[in-house]
Amino acid sequence: MAERDHTEVLPPPFRTFFLAEFPKMVVLAEAVSGNPAVAEDLAAEAMTRAHRRWPQVGQMDRPGAWLRRVTINLAISERRRRSVERRFVGGRRNEDVTVPGPDVDHPVWAAVASLPSRQRAAVALYYLEDLSVADIGRILRCSESTATTHLHNARRRLGEELERTM
Repeated sequence: MAERDHTEVLPPPFRTFFLAEFPKMVVLAEAVSGNPAVAEDLAAEAMTRAHRRWPQVGQMDRPGAWLRRVTINLAISERRRRSVERRFVGGRRNEDVTVPGPDVDHPVWAAVASLPSRQRAAVALYYLEDLSVADIGRILRCSESTATTHLHNARRRLGEELERTM
């Protein structure tokens, strides 16, 4: 029996949006959460929220920016939840020993995983999504200058971290 394409039941405008954005949201969720094991679930939850609100989201000038903001918020919450869990449970479970990004063995992404959440999100949006600083500011709901500061501080910290480890 052939595997069914579950996206065929989606309304055409949302289906097009889903097919274009879902893979990008998985990568973004992985980069921000630092956990590839939950990245697809986070992206799916963001898409579910977009689908539930599609009459409003679909009318936005930039529905992709709304989706990225939701994905980032979910990924940050997941990372915080794991951090709290580690404090109370102690140690790291196997699923938490992960590094974000498209190349999980790359030392840069290991360093990105250690950044504060807003810096990590800015780096992921800039380097993985190829977004402008203005777009990053809109998605993170901060000014363009604050987005620039997040990127600047992230690059500085990444440089220091990579200098120590390499």
